[in-house]
Amino acid sequence: MISRVDTYLHAVPLSGAVAEQVGPFTLFRSTTVWPYYARPVPGSGVTIEPEDVELVRARCAELGIPLSFEWVVETCPSLGPAASATGLTVVEHPLLVLERADFRPVSADARCEILSAEESVVRQARAVAGLAFSDPGTAIATAGPVERDKAAAEMGDDLVAALQDRDRRGVAVAAGAFTADGIVASGQHQPVGSTTEIVGVGTLPSMRRRGLAAAVTSILVEHALDHGVDLVLLSAESDAVAAVYERVGFHRIGHAAAAE
Repeated sequence: MISRVDTYLHAVPLSGAVAEQVGPFTLFRSTTVWPYYARPVPGSGVTIEPEDVELVRARCAELGIPLSFEWVVETCPSLGPAASATGLTVVEHPLLVLERADFRPVSADARCEILSAEESVVRQARAVAGLAFSDPGTAIATAGPVERDKAAAEMGDDLVAALQDRDRRGVAVAAGAFTADGIVASGQHQPVGSTTEIVGVGTLPSMRRRGLAAAVTSILVEHALDHGVDLVLLSAESDAVAAVYERVGFHRIGHAAAAE
């Protein structure tokens, strides 16, 4: 199971990047408006040393791109210590999966649906996610519909166009939760074959603790399972956030790590 997850995570960046081998890593060089990262090659079994990390650092400097890594801890346990030894900051998050038999649909006091690629919808959904991740956690905070509308209006056209392109190509599927205040929670899943990852699920900070994130996740899982997917994965920011996804039927299989 964890090897399948690792293989998926190595394939999914190719919808927006080109791959280049640098030592024991694949460096994904972005072809869109957001940066990607390097990953250890799945199944290689190699022990990562600090000098391997420095190879990627040098190549990123040549290309003028940010230095970052993502990996599954259990498939490459040596990368974390090697990255730390070179001065990078390493973080780990719970890694969870759901199979068809695990799914427990969840609803909330909101209308939840798959979103279109219409510009205004894309802007609002992305603005919700941006506000959610700029104030992480599950605690209720102040940012709400007013801040969402302001962020949506100020969003760069290039970002909106890139998000619309992904929606139209089917490499990302977005969902949202709506109340009388408009869209208040959003998220996406990114299918590759029969596996997908749920990403970017967030709720307006002022609307938290209403079950909206779980409901959006549930709609995304339902869509994925209805369209040929039999394994859904995600990484959670914290144990508290992981508990939201466990309501839908996800269970933990390891840890996703990142270094910058």
